[in-house]
Amino acid sequence: MQTVRLALIGFGNVGQGFAQILLERGDSYAENLGLNFSIVAVNDLVRGSAYNPDGLDLRTLLKAENLSTLPEGNTGWDAFAMIARSNADVVLELSFTDLQTGEPAISHVRAALEHGKHVVTSNKGPIALRYAELSDLAHNRNLRIGVEGTVMSGTPSLHLGMELLAGAGIQRVQGILNGTTNYILTQMESGASYADALAEAQARGFAEADPTGDVEGFDAAGKIAILSTLLMKSPLRLDQVDRTGITAITQADIQAAKSAGQRWKLIGNLEKSPAGINASVKPLRLPLEHPLANVNGATNAITYTTDLLGDVTLIGPGAGRMETGYALVCDLLGIYRTAL
Repeated sequence: MQTVRLALIGFGNVGQGFAQILLERGDSYAENLGLNFSIVAVNDLVRGSAYNPDGLDLRTLLKAENLSTLPEGNTGWDAFAMIARSNADVVLELSFTDLQTGEPAISHVRAALEHGKHVVTSNKGPIALRYAELSDLAHNRNLRIGVEGTVMSGTPSLHLGMELLAGAGIQRVQGILNGTTNYILTQMESGASYADALAEAQARGFAEADPTGDVEGFDAAGKIAILSTLLMKSPLRLDQVDRTGITAITQADIQAAKSAGQRWKLIGNLEKSPAGINASVKPLRLPLEHPLANVNGATNAITYTTDLLGDVTLIGPGAGRMETGYALVCDLLGIYRTAL
């Protein structure tokens, strides 16, 4: 039995979802996989910090409004102190995403690697903006960075593309990479106005109070940049992704597509060409026979176009507390099952 000690930076929906998974399935992972995952440290901007080198009690952790009030609570540690001073083997970077600067997540990841700890993250910022640098740092220290949760949540789109299709010759990637916009477009096809569909998405927790990152395509563009870096070895800045959101789509547009046997989708596209990489995020009218046209609601999907297999499409959840929490489990298994 191998014990893997974990430190979490950020304890919002994703971190709590991950802790809930370990509470419910940790014994099964230990029995069937020989891996005992133990959360030893948590640092959160709102909830405070807690550290127990022998492992925090998950039930108590999930119930705590203020981690600093726990017996293991520590009011004096920030994220960097936790990284440096805890006995964690892996740092899970789950802080807020900033696609402009990538901070503070980039600094968290760098610090973890410099202290000899693997990193698993669902944070798009460091991977979209600094993956090459961070990957080199990890490689030089014989460490791993797990990134599955940065695209399509717990649906293993990156493992599929980077590992199972690595020898198939990926030439193009198309995807519905943002569940909020897909939900809004689905509701509009059912007759809702854009404003009403957005309000419902916000009420259901699919969209933030400020939905700009989703509806203007920034979130999907960040994922396209990640896919370009990881699958096509061509790092892109966000301003190199041709980006248009869905805010200009009207009911008249929706009905015109429906009359033509088509459906609007916000599509991220990444394609090799003789001139380099073409990358975009745009609303497109897809024929109903297209594999992405019938992916509705908050669901995500990705189609890999390959030399050897043709099109391979994967459909699954692109967001959610437990779903993204499972992406962290997936990455941890990738690190430690390989090492066993």
